[in-house]
Amino acid sequence: MAAAGLFASLTLAQSNAQPTDANPQAAPAKTPAAAAKPASAKSAPVKSAGPATRYLPNRFAGRAGMYYKTVWGVDSLTVKLTESGQIVRFAWRVLDPERAKPLSNKEAAPSLIDPQAGVSLVVPTLENIGMMRQASAPEVGKSYWMAFSNKGRIVKKGDRVNVVIGQFRAEGLAVDE
Repeated sequence: MAAAGLFASLTLAQSNAQPTDANPQAAPAKTPAAAAKPASAKSAPVKSAGPATRYLPNRFAGRAGMYYKTVWGVDSLTVKLTESGQIVRFAWRVLDPERAKPLSNKEAAPSLIDPQAGVSLVVPTLENIGMMRQASAPEVGKSYWMAFSNKGRIVKKGDRVNVVIGQFRAEGLAVDE
């Protein structure tokens, strides 16, 4: 009985299926608009206008992320262009304040190195503000940043840069906008 039901459902499914090229007699009639199109229009693929996607480069490999978490107590390392590309902002989030202390060390002179452009950017010191970086004691879960002067817009979006702060060194970080 079950086999008969299965056979009937398969037969019904085949009769409702769309016609194939193997069965030209079952092909549906062409509409007048489709018949009027030239053969060259049928062969050209039509591209649909899908949603625009923005390519985001891989920040760093999974092992590098684990390295920064375990050795330096930080994650979410980002490098972004700001102020129309005149400033490069390096930011991170603290997971372990004791391990992240070298990133907030005021005596360490931070630099952002772009090997492709052959430049080393520094954190500028403004007259009334001081150095454009946060140097307070790190706290768990808080994000910190520092800004590097990119005069002449030498460092560009997509470049891979290295950030050096004392003993801390982050290599191959992608610059975003």
